[in-house]
Amino acid sequence: MKLAIPTVHLNGTSKGELLRQLIDAINAIHTAEDKLAQACPNGRDYYVQGPSATALAMDQHAKRARALRSARDELEAIAEAVDEQGKRP
Repeated sequence: MKLAIPTVHLNGTSKGELLRQLIDAINAIHTAEDKLAQACPNGRDYYVQGPSATALAMDQHAKRARALRSARDELEAIAEAVDEQGKRP
């Protein structure tokens, strides 16, 4: 999927404001990643449900972590593209 990159121009949001918003969102995702890591499933909380319960919980946890990482990667790519606008080669 090609990312939609905002174009910095006089009638739009300033480059600085776009970058501030993106960096704030990236930092929030970093915080969410840290909190999610702290909430990693513990086998003691699942084993009573059966032999595959812990593995299922870990797989689902990993999927959530990948989703956060993917969102962060996209925002970082957008921020880099915005930052490059207006720079001379």
